[in-house]
Amino acid sequence: MSTAIYSHPDCLKHDMGDWHPESPSRLQAIEDQLILARLDGLLERRLAPLAEIPAVLRNHSEGALALVRDHVPKTPGETYPLDADTLLCHASYDAALRAAGAALAATDAVIAGDIANAFCAIRPPGHHATPTEPMGFCLFNNVAIAARHALDSHGLERVAIVDFDVHHGNGTAAAFRDDPRVLMASFFQHPFYPYSEPEPITATNVNVPVPARSGGEVVRQVMQEYWLPALHAFKPQMIFVSAGFDAHRDDDMGGMNLVESDYAWITREIMAVARAHAGGRIVSCLEGGYELSALGRSVVAHLKVLAEID
Repeated sequence: MSTAIYSHPDCLKHDMGDWHPESPSRLQAIEDQLILARLDGLLERRLAPLAEIPAVLRNHSEGALALVRDHVPKTPGETYPLDADTLLCHASYDAALRAAGAALAATDAVIAGDIANAFCAIRPPGHHATPTEPMGFCLFNNVAIAARHALDSHGLERVAIVDFDVHHGNGTAAAFRDDPRVLMASFFQHPFYPYSEPEPITATNVNVPVPARSGGEVVRQVMQEYWLPALHAFKPQMIFVSAGFDAHRDDDMGGMNLVESDYAWITREIMAVARAHAGGRIVSCLEGGYELSALGRSVVAHLKVLAEID
């Protein structure tokens, strides 16, 4: 079975302005590096459908959906600020539905055994979007929507969400705080946006704050001490990945010091857990990563491991 990349041209149309780091050029940078690495023809390409609204509403309130749907400007070039950093343009609602739709379609395909695993090259990202409001560049929480789909539509009993973005996935944590069917494991720079207070580590909440300038050695220790024992004890039937690459040392949106080999190592460890308990089932969704070359190179490292390409 193959590794598939889900995306859609609509994800390029979400444009918050030339000044904004979460830009359409992020997806183009990934494409450029896939070509340079000669991976482009080795991975199956699939177009993301629009997410169906009931699937979005499994994770988000009607009010959260309406904040996006009802405030999209009708004129190209105009923007509407949901907050200081999160803006809507005329194409943002469709882009957000494509991003969530990619995660949903990838979930269906992986559970069906049609593909081994998937990476969703999508924007806007999602892990800051809470059940009740968009925030932090994020409109709908793509990984959370897909996880609920796996649980509620496919009948899985346990899924894990692994988040290696430099920022805490506060929206994902809020969505599943009281749901014993979901284990969330992450590391995140602290103190840093969104300035979440670290929560106690439990059997299903393994979100570990790390200081600025932490590099691969720190992250590997966190995974070996906290993540991996919890994941093996939980025995997830599927793993979702919030794949943010802004903890890279070249990315000045964060202050951590990871490099491509660290992302490859993290991915190998996630795959080992998935093989042990989940039949290898993984759906990975793009979150952050704003230094374009580092983003593209890091995604290539991630995809090479997912696709088992040397």
